[in-house]
Amino acid sequence: MSYTEEIPKQPLHPSIIPRLDPEYVKFHEGILQYITPPHTLPWNPALRNAPAVPGSTEPLQVGKTQDFDLTHTNMRAFTPEGEAPSTGWPVFIFFHGGGWTFGSITSEATFATNMCVRANCVVISVNYRLAPEQKYPIAVEDAVESLQWVLKNGKIELNCDTAKIAVGGSSSGGNLAAILALKAVEPSFTPQLPSPLVFQLLIVPVTDNTATDGPGGLWEENKHTPWLSPARMNWFKENYLPNKDDWTKWDASPIFAPIEMLAKTPNAWIGLGELDILKGEGVKYGEKLKEVGVKEVEIVVYKGGPHPIMAMDGTAVKLGAKLITDAAIALSKAFDKV
Repeated sequence: MSYTEEIPKQPLHPSIIPRLDPEYVKFHEGILQYITPPHTLPWNPALRNAPAVPGSTEPLQVGKTQDFDLTHTNMRAFTPEGEAPSTGWPVFIFFHGGGWTFGSITSEATFATNMCVRANCVVISVNYRLAPEQKYPIAVEDAVESLQWVLKNGKIELNCDTAKIAVGGSSSGGNLAAILALKAVEPSFTPQLPSPLVFQLLIVPVTDNTATDGPGGLWEENKHTPWLSPARMNWFKENYLPNKDDWTKWDASPIFAPIEMLAKTPNAWIGLGELDILKGEGVKYGEKLKEVGVKEVEIVVYKGGPHPIMAMDGTAVKLGAKLITDAAIALSKAFDKV
């Protein structure tokens, strides 16, 4: 009798197990630990063909799905079922995660369609160009163009209300969303917005690319966390931001934006995993937004949650479903206030 024994490629560190959500521990030990971390392999674009984080539910049914071209890439728009409000649909521009290296407009369709259905808005998922082939600031340029497209074409193509635009994203996508919120308040931004952005929904965002796991570093507390380890995050950063001089530029690390710009950004909801290495910089960014005068900033930390919980909303790990529900409620309320 012969059998193949599976060897853990990313076992849980003993120190972190008691702190993790028990459902996540079970899922990680049953499935995730056997997946080879991509940063340990030679770079090959084919690595992008691997499935996204397991544990997600299927995307929700929406009224319509359409793709639109940008100059160098494309976007996917999800429109709700039913009749649009008299002024048109509110619109949520969304950026997927994946360390600026992985992901696409299909990889987080579950989250996008949940926002579409549950916040009753058009969701536009941006297929921004990826590193290491396209490094900083290419992804930012695609993010800016996505907002410009909505301002120029959103009403005609999608019946969007361009006075009700929110931005958001997860991880590296949260980074791009926060940066886009800053770009939109620059006097030089064209075309001019008819009214300021109404909301930024940032999920486990990257806000400070100078963070480390060294003594006193923002990553130190959770340096033994699963999935997004310091080694993996540094690999992503090397792909996208190989020049250290770029790390403190605000269109790479929004926490370094001038105070007068941060103060003009919209209200924010920031969802974080308690055991994510990015938690510290997410909390710090939210606190900074509060300090400079952004009126409403809600920081929600999900107890026992590591970085990938947003993509894990199935029955195996209920914490992800809670995050998605909370995000949809926050987005819906933001649109209702306008």
